[in-house]
This record gives sequence, structure tokens and C-alpha cells, in this order.
Amino acid sequence: MKSSANSVWENKDQYHVIVVGAGHAGCEAALASARLGLKTALFTLHIDHIAMMPCNPNIGGTSKGHLVREVDALGGQMAKVIDQTYIQSKMLNTSKGPAVHSLRAQADKEAYSLAMRKVVENQENLSVFQAEVTKVTAEDGRVTGIETISGHAYKSEAVILCTGTYLSARCIYGDVSIHSGPNGLSSADHLTASLNELGIETRRFKTGTPARIDGRTVDYSVLKEQKGDVPVVPFSFSTNPDDIQKSQVSCWLTGTNEKTHEIIRENLDRSPLFSGVIEGVGPRYCPSIEDKVVRFPEKTSHHVFIEPEGLYTNEVYIDGMSSSMPEDVQQLMYTSVKGLENARIVRPAYAIEYDCIDARQLKQNLEFKAIEGLFSAGQFNGSSGYEEAAAQGIMAGINAAEKILGKDPVVLKRSDGYTGVLIDDLVTKESHEPYRMMTARAEYRLLLRQDNADERMMPFGHEAGLVDDATYEALLESVDRINREAERLKTSYVGPTEAVTAILNERGSTPLTSGISLAELIRRPELDYEALKAADPERPQLSARERDKVNTLIKYEGYIKRQERQVEQFKKLEDRKIPEEFSYKGLQGLRKEAIEKLDKMRPASVGQASRISGVSPADISVLLVYLRKFAQEH
Repeated sequence: MKSSANSVWENKDQYHVIVVGAGHAGCEAALASARLGLKTALFTLHIDHIAMMPCNPNIGGTSKGHLVREVDALGGQMAKVIDQTYIQSKMLNTSKGPAVHSLRAQADKEAYSLAMRKVVENQENLSVFQAEVTKVTAEDGRVTGIETISGHAYKSEAVILCTGTYLSARCIYGDVSIHSGPNGLSSADHLTASLNELGIETRRFKTGTPARIDGRTVDYSVLKEQKGDVPVVPFSFSTNPDDIQKSQVSCWLTGTNEKTHEIIRENLDRSPLFSGVIEGVGPRYCPSIEDKVVRFPEKTSHHVFIEPEGLYTNEVYIDGMSSSMPEDVQQLMYTSVKGLENARIVRPAYAIEYDCIDARQLKQNLEFKAIEGLFSAGQFNGSSGYEEAAAQGIMAGINAAEKILGKDPVVLKRSDGYTGVLIDDLVTKESHEPYRMMTARAEYRLLLRQDNADERMMPFGHEAGLVDDATYEALLESVDRINREAERLKTSYVGPTEAVTAILNERGSTPLTSGISLAELIRRPELDYEALKAADPERPQLSARERDKVNTLIKYEGYIKRQERQVEQFKKLEDRKIPEEFSYKGLQGLRKEAIEKLDKMRPASVGQASRISGVSPADISVLLVYLRKFAQEH
């Protein structure tokens, strides 16, 4: 550590890194910074609600499970905590290919928050404070610290904003509009003005949440039960599967109907979403139930999932029915659903508006372009979801630390992981709604599977210092075992023996008439690595996770190699860096729109420039010519 960093320890109100907000982004950011040896302060409005889940009571899901696994492989905490506190776990999309397999776990919300709080409060180098941060201070374009609502000043070399949905927040349902954060907690009403004074542009986004209902008033006998998987697959690569197997709770499936939709249509004039009361832009991929009814008039029903909020509460979450309707309309709406006829609302549904930024103001390391040392992560960046927040949080924490330690930033490419796709999309592409991660956003999703997140992300975590040598060595040994086994299967041949014929008959597979490699058999749709166990006496001892990886490598080898070639082609553009002093103004052949967009965005590479809206392939060709000329002259 640099000598300037060491001097921080002499002043109790001076820190290397200050993190504002203790949600999922803030926790990962603060833990990463502290674990890298930097004196870190974490400020929160509510210590009792660290890592709170104000909306859905689950972690993971399609594409989001990939992010959780990547955070874990980088050295983060989310996966470990959900492994401790889940009440149901399920692998999604198992009927499809491995690229879209994704783990999802129902959490005991209170237990999750308490478990993360315990980790945070006991982390070496990390101090937690309950106070509203009202100002970010800076001098000569460089951040110097923060001030709280009492006027107390704290100095730091880096500040990470993880304010979630709390900035100038207001909760709205019907005619009710309350200036508060989620779940009735206090909002942060002063920080936005300070950021605006520093030249940071903010905007209003909206998200929402459904009602919570007393589970004792639900008729489960008419609902479809949704059970968890047995055995449970852990999120964290460090979790022993045997240690987390336990009895699970069930979720339940029902759906809206024409009566529900009619109630909604008759009361649209009372919906703040359609009356203009709500100003913020909401998430297109997670719409309210009234939005669904308006946008999809041809649909007679929408899925509704009844999800328990924890083991020590009767509250259940009505997934699929977010709303900002008045409370009396909500009562009619929810009780029109099968199984909820006698439902009693414990907490009404609401929409929440809040201040956030257009993340194109950030560099790819999540640092503001205009203010050195000021970083940002989570929903303040215009994203949605706990998992997206955690992924940004750990990367902001790593990069704030790298900056203070005088190291190069850690910037993930789109071909490295979903975290790389997420951050690149946020800082490069124009977004008019809260960003949600989806598998379709990842061009190389067959390479970015959740099962190989450790292989992809752990090298970055190890290089940064969050993954210890022993863990990294164990990974390298495992990868070596997997690769050696995949190669062995390509050169191990079997014939129409009794054992092989029995397996083929059982699986409805074409019998053999001559010798064939085990790899070729595995590639048959009806067969897999496990199915051929009895016909393969030389099979080495591998873990269940390693066996799954071997199966995927063999079965999808052709597709994987094709995507690897695509990555190599695009790597040339990603590696072609654009010098910070390069000027776009006056370049002949570049369209005016391209010059304006490139000059405003200041992309770090030609690859990033190619993804900016308004920059065409022809513009990129012209840009490459000028970059070669610039390199020759400098």
C-alpha cells in the first residue's frame, strides 16, 4: 500500500474508501475494499436493514443466477449468504441448454439481512455508520469525502455511491404519495442537490412491488404447488453441498382472470401510473399488473406466484402483481384471484420513484468521468435487481481499491462474464428504463455459463487479491482434471458390448455395429456422461460439478469453439484502445452524429465505440484509419 494510504489510519474521520448505502451493492463494495486492506466506512440510513430485500424474496433466477455465481468467484459474499438462508432452491430452465440454466433461491428475508449484517459488522478494516450522507465533497475535480446531515465531515480518497432507490424517493399508490424509501423507511432527500452541484446529471426512474398478504388467508388447496429441488445445488463454489441440504418450503402458482382484468380496466383512471402522477420511467421487463393488462389486452390470465417471505412470518409475496392502484382497488383485484378470495393485505402494493443517473457518465471501471475517485454502483446507475447491484458493487469496490493502491483498473469484457455485459451496457448504451439482466443480452452466453463462472471470474478475483492462493490453486487443479477427462473421452472407444447395448436400449438410442468413442456417444441427445458410467471402467473420480462440466464440454464442443472464434474476432476491436487525448472534432468522413456521440461518451476502445447508439460500422472504419494515423504521429 502507498504511504499516503497508510497515513489514513492516523485520523479516525479519514478513510481510504467511503461507501454510501448498505444495500446489496454497498455491502459488496465495502467488503471488497476492506478485504483488500483499505480502511473503509459504510454509511447507511438504517443499520437494522443492511442488505434488505424490499421487493422479491429471492436471489438468482434467469441470468441473475449467473451474476451471483460471478460475484462469488470474484470473492464476494452474496452467494455464501443465500446458501445459509435459503428456504427453497431450484435450478431453472433445465429442459433447455446449459447456457440458460440458472439457479434461483427463495430467501428468508430477515435471516438474509441479519447474516449479511453479521459479516459486514465483523469485517476487518470496515466501520459501519448510521447517518444520512447529504454531500459529496470534491476539489479540483477530485473527490475528498462526504458530509452527513449533522454537518460532520469524513475525508476519503474514494467514494462509492450505492444509494439504491432512496434518493428523493416517494412511494405512491392511488392518491397516497409519501416521501419515503421502500417499506416506509426514510428517504435521502439532500444528496441529489450536492451531486448536481458537482455536475452529475440525475433523472427519475420508477420501480414497484406487489402487496404482502397474510398467508393464513390463502386457500392453498386450489393452488398448484411449486417444490424445490432435491438435492439442492449451492450458489457458492466454496459451499459444501452436503452442508446445506434441508427441508424446504413450497411456493404456489395461481393466475389472474378476466374478472381481475376488468377490475383493473374499470379503475385505470385512479392509477397514478396512467394519470400522470408517477413521473419516473418504470422497468419494461417487470411491469405492474395494470401495465400488463393494458399492454397485453389479448391475454386472459397472467401467472401469479405466492412466495413465503420467511420462516418466522406469515407474510407472503404476490409475485407477478406489482401495482400502484388505490388500496380499495387492490383489495378487489387480489381477492379476485383463485385462492386469494379471502386474502388480507398486510402491506399494500406501491410504486417508488427515485433519483438515479444515466450511467454513461461513468467509465468502464464505474468511476465518474468528471470526478476522479467518485464511483457508483447498483440501482443508482439505472439498473434493477439485487444481483445486478451486487455485481456492480464488487467491481466498484475492487476498482476504488485498485485506484488508491496505484494499480490498473479491473475492466471485464463482454466475453468475460455477465458482469462485463451488464457494466458495458450501462456505461455505453442509452437506456430509458431500469436495466434488467437477461441471457439474450449476452452474445457469448454459451461461454458464459453459470457452471463455469469460477473458471472465468476467479482469475480476476485472485489477481485483485480477493481470492486466496489455495482456493485459486484448487480451481486450476479442477480445471485440469476436467480438460484431461474431456480429452480422454475423445480417444476412449467402446464397441457393441453387453453393457453398452443395455445402456443404449434403456435410453432408446441406436445400437452399435462397430467401435465408437465415448465422446461421440455423449453427443447423442438421449445420452450424457452419467448415463455411460457402467460402460466406462477407466472413468476417474470427479465431483458432481466436474462431471457436469465434462458433459457440457463434450456435448456442446462445436458450438463452444464457434463462439470462441467469434470472441477472437471481436477481441481485436476490444483491444484497440482509444487514447484519452484523441479528438474526434473535424475528422473528415465521420458523420456529425457519430462525432457528437463519440466526443460525449469518450469510449475507451474501438469495441466500446462500436456499441454506441448512432455510431455506424462505416464510422468505425473511418475511426480506425484516424487512430492509425494518430499512433504514427505520436
